[in-house]
Amino acid sequence: MSDVSPHIERLLGEALAPLEPPAHLVDRLEETLTSITELAAGELEAWELAAMRDPRHWVRPAAALVVGGSAATALVLLRARRRAKGSPATIGAVRENAESTLRDLGSEARRLLGDS
Repeated sequence: MSDVSPHIERLLGEALAPLEPPAHLVDRLEETLTSITELAAGELEAWELAAMRDPRHWVRPAAALVVGGSAATALVLLRARRRAKGSPATIGAVRENAESTLRDLGSEARRLLGDS
């Protein structure tokens, strides 16, 4: 019985090993998230404040805000993961990656809101 256990552990280790997606898939995901973020920003830009008096008009801006915010967040995390993959996992590197991610999030928010 003890002879089977290491064999099963090795098989499970091979089966559950993390796989990296192909580079073209990551690029395509990034393009899609960028496109969704820009479309949501365009929808919010076209939003007329006077029309918001009627609650029936709240659906599109609210959906654009949620979808665009989610896509922008996923895009920032995807870029941060890509950048963190090449750097060593030390405390300083983790802090640097966190600061860089926050800067990216801020610059992406300013870009989407039109404040350069």
